[in-house]
Amino acid sequence: MNTTKKTALFTAAKELFGEYGYVETTFKKISERAGVALGLLTHHYGNKEKLFLAAGLDVLDHFLTRLRAASENATCGRDAVMAFCRAYLDFSIDPQSHWLVLVRCSPYSDMKTKTERDIMDSKFGQVAQLLESLIEQGMDDGSLAPCDSRSLAQVIIALMVGANRTRVLTPYAAPSLYEDTLQFVEAAIQPRQEA
Repeated sequence: MNTTKKTALFTAAKELFGEYGYVETTFKKISERAGVALGLLTHHYGNKEKLFLAAGLDVLDHFLTRLRAASENATCGRDAVMAFCRAYLDFSIDPQSHWLVLVRCSPYSDMKTKTERDIMDSKFGQVAQLLESLIEQGMDDGSLAPCDSRSLAQVIIALMVGANRTRVLTPYAAPSLYEDTLQFVEAAIQPRQEA
């Protein structure tokens, strides 16, 4: 298959899954948007679920790359956690990220095979593991107070998910929601001063 046509099909699929969700996106719509014959899409991806899995994994790979790059040059664990949070929120509103593939009506939890679910769970788990390691780095270097790093990572990710879904999927998000969210995280992870 021509690489240009394959890229066009994959890009069109990510755009449409993000715009319309899994249920409303059809192979016909994807082939029309890409300007590529429907048969090529069916031949290379087999079915919509496989294409959706490939699209989601692609978005997650780029997401993890961005999170790692944002946090790797931080001077301390606390700054790395904040860089992670900012990168998370920035990625979610970058139109080139195709983030909505992961957010809008995602059937990942209902994937038919255990293998497919395990693949997605593993990728999503890497996001939490990265944040947990940054929190541990902060405890080691003294920029964060001792805590249960796993629980704190889960709470911060839940906050990121909630802020993201509110901003991109609802009409009532405050214009400063992402900055307010970052300020909240920053205040929450500040080490407490001894009296």
